[in-house]
Amino acid sequence: MAGRTPRWLLAIAGAVYVFLHAPLLVLVAFSFNSSKYGASWEGFTLEWYGRLLERADIMAALKVSLIVGLGSTAISTLMGTMLALGLARHRFSGRTFVESLLYVPIVTPEIVCGISLLILFAWMKLQLGISTIIIAHVAFNISYVTIVVRARLEGMDKNLEEAAMILGANEFVAFWKVTVPQLWPGIISGALLAFTMSFDDFVITSLVSGPGSSTLPIVVYTMVRKNIEPSINAISTIILVVTSVMIYAADRLERRDAPQGAR
Repeated sequence: MAGRTPRWLLAIAGAVYVFLHAPLLVLVAFSFNSSKYGASWEGFTLEWYGRLLERADIMAALKVSLIVGLGSTAISTLMGTMLALGLARHRFSGRTFVESLLYVPIVTPEIVCGISLLILFAWMKLQLGISTIIIAHVAFNISYVTIVVRARLEGMDKNLEEAAMILGANEFVAFWKVTVPQLWPGIISGALLAFTMSFDDFVITSLVSGPGSSTLPIVVYTMVRKNIEPSINAISTIILVVTSVMIYAADRLERRDAPQGAR
């Protein structure tokens, strides 16, 4: 019988969580502070959230972030799913090398990825803008989607698809009617993760963006450099809540519908 977790271990774990999340909790709390300077608590207010709607630069940046996020998510989800299927279902020369390349965008520092993409775009004579941001985000999002979808594929029962073909379905019908329904939770989880990574990215985006294509993180960073105002706390809280909900949804979706052998 497993023993109870020692109290000292629980205390250490609790201290670590407080250390990690205390700054975020302070940020959220002061986004409702009526003080204009945010140095001391003066009362509860929703004024700073309302003022966000009056900022044309924030609304324009939000539009760009949504365009980039949705565009890069759609492309990377499609390409990542196809790549995951190819790696999971087929054996070919150099497969191990291709698999190892998936982790390069994940472990490579963002500044290195950003500079390399900037050099590539300059060499190709592409004008920096929304299109180059989408291409850059697709470049690192494909890896995340592929890893998530492939993990889903590894836990699926291949006998179901074979049984469908034995019963008369062709390869395409068996794939669409049997494999895809089982794969949807992994695809959606990968898409949610890709959108979150795209919406939050700052370093790579700042290097490959052009005039009129500033995303929300870039605008927030510019606001911080100019002046610390309560609106920054409000928009940062919104970004924090949205990304946290999406990551949680992706994780719960993958765990809830994962095959028994993959849990």
